[in-house]
Amino acid sequence: MMDFSKVKLVVSDMDGTLLNSKGKVSPQFFNLFKELQKRNIYFCAASGRQHNSIVDKLASIKNDIHVIAENGAIAKKGEEILLLTSLASEKITSIIPVLRSIKDANLVLCSQNSAFIESKDERFISLFQEYYYSFQVVDDLMKVAKTTPVLKIAIYHFDSSEEFIYPAIQHLKDDYLLKISGQNWLDISDKKANKGNALRELQKLLNITKEETMVFGDYHNDIEMMQEADFSFAMKNAHKDIKELANYETENNDNFGVEVILEKLIASL
Repeated sequence: MMDFSKVKLVVSDMDGTLLNSKGKVSPQFFNLFKELQKRNIYFCAASGRQHNSIVDKLASIKNDIHVIAENGAIAKKGEEILLLTSLASEKITSIIPVLRSIKDANLVLCSQNSAFIESKDERFISLFQEYYYSFQVVDDLMKVAKTTPVLKIAIYHFDSSEEFIYPAIQHLKDDYLLKISGQNWLDISDKKANKGNALRELQKLLNITKEETMVFGDYHNDIEMMQEADFSFAMKNAHKDIKELANYETENNDNFGVEVILEKLIASL
């Protein structure tokens, strides 16, 4: 049995990890969270989702947890902002025309309090609302980019972000952080805005080391976060790259992969 006695911080991705395939957090997790609290172990949700969407999923404990949102562009505890990294306005306006030229790509500009889309595709708008709790449909994203600080650009493709979006923009990887964050999503942000950097800042704030950190993830936007924890767990449903990188593997998100390990953590203390 692994020795979890050092663990002081648990960090979990949301989609494909803590959330099941229906986008739900299990009642079991909330019970386990109470046990973590009793043992003075911190919990952080780390996701490509916007902050409002994450705390909506974790509403009953939202004031007791840390949240890394927009793939690390913002970190908060309750309403306190711990970290905020915006994407330069000129970079956004220069890349929007490139993204618009990608067939069947749907663009999202993510700000601190709202997301902005210009798509009128009802199928996309319906799906998009699962990930973005606060949003506005606008006529022109270029206008938004010039007037609103943007944390991240998210692009959705109904078939595959890795196959249809990334090849069209991979030449931009020296200027932007490009992250395939799921089967259908690709995120573009400032080079410094990733879950790993945000986790390092949180570790400094809490005076917690890599050796005292446990993380769970499933996709490429979890790579840097995985590297900041000795107890790094890939979900059974994770991308093969994450499985190769993680130190350990757990059950898939529909078989309570996070909860199985948390039970073992609690039992070992």
